[in-house]
Amino acid sequence: MKNNILVPEKLERGDTIGIAAPASPFNLRNFNRGIYMLKSMGFNVYIPEGIFNRNGYLAGTDDQRASILNNLFSKKDIKAILCARGGFGSLKILSLLDYENISDNPKIFVGYSDITAILSAIFKKCRMISFHGPMAAELGSASQRTIDAMFSVIASRFDFEIYSKKGTGLKPGIGSGVLLGGNLSTLCHLTGTPYFPHVKGSILFIEERGEAVYRIDRMITHMKIAGCFNGLSGLVLGSFTNCGSVKEINKLVSRLFEEFDIPILAGFAAGHGKENITIPFGLKATLDTGGKLLSFKWPAID
Repeated sequence: MKNNILVPEKLERGDTIGIAAPASPFNLRNFNRGIYMLKSMGFNVYIPEGIFNRNGYLAGTDDQRASILNNLFSKKDIKAILCARGGFGSLKILSLLDYENISDNPKIFVGYSDITAILSAIFKKCRMISFHGPMAAELGSASQRTIDAMFSVIASRFDFEIYSKKGTGLKPGIGSGVLLGGNLSTLCHLTGTPYFPHVKGSILFIEERGEAVYRIDRMITHMKIAGCFNGLSGLVLGSFTNCGSVKEINKLVSRLFEEFDIPILAGFAAGHGKENITIPFGLKATLDTGGKLLSFKWPAID
C-alpha cells in the first residue's frame, strides 16, 4: 500500500494473465490473435470457459460475468487481469463485484471504454490502482507503441512520464493530482451512483468514440451541472475518434471549462484511436501542458 492506495505487483515473463469479459461478446479471431501475442511474449494465459458465453448483446448473464471477474481476483496464481473487450455491460455488474475480495487480492487490471465503469468502481471502493489500456481482442492488431507502452507501465518498478507528441495545450499551466477518468459517456452514466469516484483534487482524463459534438456537449454539461468537475487539478483529452472535428471539440471543451483555473491538454494518445497508451488510474500525476507531459513520481506497480 502506498499513501493509502493499493498497488498491484509487477508482471514478469512467465506470470499468468487471466482474461475477463465483463461487457459485450468479442470477435473470436481477433481474440485468438491477442492471446497468441501474449503467449509469444512469454506469458501464460488463463481463459475461463465462461467468457465465451453469450446473452444477447452481453457476454453472458450479469451473474456469470461478475462471477468470472470475482474468481479471477481470487486466484493467487493470476498476476494480472486483461479484459477481452468493452462494448456494454460493465455498469450492470458493479453491484455484483466483491470489493472486499478485490482489496484483499490487488492485481493488475486492464481495460478501457465501457470498462471505465469497473476502473472507477475499483478506485472508489478499493482505492486500488488500475490501468486504462488496450484489451485482448485488440492486441493482435495494436501498434507497437501501444503494446510497448502497456508492458512498460505494468512491468516497470520505476517512475515514468508520458510525452504527448501531438498534444495541444488548451489552457496553460501545471497541475498535480491522482489521475482518474476514462470514457466520457460511461463516466456520465456513473454520475449520481455510488461508483463515481471523488475527483476533487484529481487530474481527469476523458476520451470518446462515435459521439456527435452536440452529444459531447450534452454529457460534459450534464456532469458540470452535477458538480463532477469541481475542484479538478487538471484535464486531459484523449482520442475523440469518429466524433467530428477535433478542432470543434477542443473549442467546446475550452468554452465549457472557461471558468476553471486548471491546465488542459488535448490530443493525448489514449482511447479509441490508432494508438492507445496505457495510463494508471489512482496514481498521483503531474500535468504540464507546456511540456506536453504527464509524469508520475512513483511506479504504478510494486
